[in-house]
Amino acid sequence: METVLSIQQISKQYGKIQAVKKLSIEVEKGQIFGILGPNGSGKTTTLSIILDLIRANEGSYRWFGEEPSKESRKRIGSVIENPNFFPYLNPVDNLKIVADIKNLDYNDIDRVLHLTGLHERKKSRFRTFSFGMKQRLAIASAMLGEPEVLILDEPTNGLDPQGIAHIRDLILLVAGQGTTIILASHLLDEVQKICSHVAVLSKGKKLFDGKVSEVLAISDSFELRAANREDLIRVITTFPGFKSLESSKDIVQVFFKGDVNPEEINTYLFSNGITLNHLSERKRSLEQHFLELLQNNK
Repeated sequence: METVLSIQQISKQYGKIQAVKKLSIEVEKGQIFGILGPNGSGKTTTLSIILDLIRANEGSYRWFGEEPSKESRKRIGSVIENPNFFPYLNPVDNLKIVADIKNLDYNDIDRVLHLTGLHERKKSRFRTFSFGMKQRLAIASAMLGEPEVLILDEPTNGLDPQGIAHIRDLILLVAGQGTTIILASHLLDEVQKICSHVAVLSKGKKLFDGKVSEVLAISDSFELRAANREDLIRVITTFPGFKSLESSKDIVQVFFKGDVNPEEINTYLFSNGITLNHLSERKRSLEQHFLELLQNNK
C-alpha cells in the first residue's frame, strides 16, 4: 500500500505542557484513519502540525513520501475549526471565495454541493443553515479541487443524532470514492462506525495504533452454561488465563487475561467432566479497549 502520511517521533510542548510526545503514525492510501482521545490528548495539535499551522519542537513528517511543500499541501483538504463563512452569502458565493483563495475555478462547486447534499439549498443564505449544514458546507469547501486527503477535526462535535448520521454517511461516501480521510474525534462510537484504522492518544502519547477490526475481533468474555453451575465455576477458574467471572441465574460470564479460543474452553471443560449446553462469545467494543488503555496509562 502507498503511504500517504508518515509521522516520525514528533513532539510539541507549550511551556510545561507536553501536548504531543514522540508520536509516530503511518496512514496509507484509502484508509479512514481515526485519531482518538479525550480532550487535551493532542489530537488537534497533531493535525495542526501536519497542516503546517504550528511547528513541532522535534520530529518530522512526510506527505506522499516527500518533505512537506506547497505542492503537497494542494493535495490535502481540511476542516480544523468551526465553519466560518459570510452569513449573508449563499453556499455558491461562499465557495467561490474559497475557490479564489485556493486558485481554483468554479466548475467544481456544483459537484461538492451535490456530494454534501446542499445543492437544493444553494441559494439560501449561510445564516439560515443549521449547524449540521454549516459543517457539511465546510467539508464541501475542503473537497474543492478533489483533494487526495481530507483532514477533519471533530467533524460531528456539537451535532444532534441526525446531524451526526449525515456527517457519517458523507465521510463514508467520500472515502468510497477513493479519498484518504484522517479525522480526530473523542466519540468512540463514531470512530468504531466510520474508521478502518485508529490511533489512541492520551496526554500526547500513543497508546494504540492499528485496525479497528482487530480491536473488535478480540473477545471480551464468554457466556457459559452447564447443568451444574457450581461445578462449571469450580473448573473454569482453573483454566489458564482465567481472570474473573460474574454469575447470574444459570449463566456464568467469564473474563480472560488474553485472547481465548472458544474451542479451547469447550475442550478443557469437557476433559474435566463439564458438558456445556451454552457457549456464547462476546466481542470487545472499541470503548472497552479505549478505557482499558487509559486505565493502564495512569
